Amino acid sequence: MTTTARITWDAASARRAERQFLARPAGSGTPVAEVVGAMAGAHAQVLSAAEVSVGVRTAGLTRADVRTALWDDRSLIKTYGPRGTVHLLPARELPLWSAALTAVPAGPSPFPPDVRLTGEQTGQVVTAIGEALDGRCLTLDELTEEIVARTGPWAGDRVMPAFQDLWPRWRQVMHRAGWAGTLCFGPNRGRKATYTRPPRAESVADALGTFVRRYLHAYGPATPQHFAKWLGAPPGWATTLFGELAAAGRIEEVDFEGTPAWVAAGDTDFPDGPARGVRLLPYFDAYVIAGQPRERLFPGEAYRRALAGGQAGNYPVLLVDGVAAGVWHQRRRGRRTTVTVEPLGLLTARQQRELGEQAERVGEVLEATAELVVGEVTVGPHA
Repeated sequence: MTTTARITWDAASARRAERQFLARPAGSGTPVAEVVGAMAGAHAQVLSAAEVSVGVRTAGLTRADVRTALWDDRSLIKTYGPRGTVHLLPARELPLWSAALTAVPAGPSPFPPDVRLTGEQTGQVVTAIGEALDGRCLTLDELTEEIVARTGPWAGDRVMPAFQDLWPRWRQVMHRAGWAGTLCFGPNRGRKATYTRPPRAESVADALGTFVRRYLHAYGPATPQHFAKWLGAPPGWATTLFGELAAAGRIEEVDFEGTPAWVAAGDTDFPDGPARGVRLLPYFDAYVIAGQPRERLFPGEAYRRALAGGQAGNYPVLLVDGVAAGVWHQRRRGRRTTVTVEPLGLLTARQQRELGEQAERVGEVLEATAELVVGEVTVGPHA
């Protein structure tokens, strides 16, 4: 008779912290790509936040090390990942990510009919992007010219609403070009971002099965709905996918705080105790974005204070023993940065010492001297 494993929140959060180097940082010299891979990607819409995400998980690492991995040895790729948002991904894993992300069904377009691209036009744009960027780094304006030349004037029509401006029509599928492996970020040219084509990816067998198991290794136990929210995929599609993987014996059902959830098959060993320690996690850190259920990760007042309309990541988070226990903000001035932390409860003497160490570590990652201030954070959520 098969017995369903029972997993508590404390055990789940402790294992997630261990596997993402939050319980104990990776040793000095650990490849940056290895740490990013353990996180299932580092959100990099704000690159300095991604640098802190990786830095607090790796002993001795600074933002210069992240930039070396990204622009010099190219062990990292900056491109579009889960939810169509900008991420740092290990370059060696790009074939897996591309195969999995391009398998996600496209949801309904948020744009009016006269703004949308047809399926045929989407394919033309993605192909044109790959051709234009092959062996070159182009700015957005330069890339727009190349796409229009290869497709037609319709691709450059400025009809896409964005930040009180109108963008060219083709940009609504820019993230799909990233998923397809025809676009990634190149080094900035002055203040302008550039884009290039990453090395061509080979096909990956059983990409979706491997991808789900990798996700569950980092964030399990999880439900299909948790996976769909993290990935930005249709919940029904995720439910069907999990059912197929369960039938094939690739994933295993467990009882997670009274709710059916899933782990990779055979991966049912969890720590005995809860997560311990204080951590400062920046905007859109992977742990808080993927961590579910939200009400356990953001208990009590944290659900109101550290989330933005239920959305995780818009506030940097003070993590105490595996759960959100406050918010923080850093403001840099030259070689110094002020780290203001707003705890939502009393900290023990040990936790106060750890908080000071964490603020110092944030400064080291950013190559600055940090000053810790404990008080109200008056900065609103990130857009």
